[in-house]
Amino acid sequence: MNINFATIKKFLKEEEGLTTVEYAIAGSLVGAAVVGAFTGLGDQVGVVITGITADITPAAAPAAP
Repeated sequence: MNINFATIKKFLKEEEGLTTVEYAIAGSLVGAAVVGAFTGLGDQVGVVITGITADITPAAAPAAP
C-alpha cells in the first residue's frame, strides 16, 4: 500500500473546512437563541393580542324593549 504523506499533511493543514464548521456552529447557536426568545415571548404576545381583541370587540347592545 502506497501512502502519500505529503497529501495527508496538506489535508491536515487545510483550514477551509474549519470555517464551514464554525459557520454551522454559529448558525445553530443563533437558531437556538431565536427559538428560545420566541418561546419565552409567545405567552406574553398571546396575552397582549387577547387584550387588544377584547378592547376592540364591540360591547353587546342593550336589549330592545
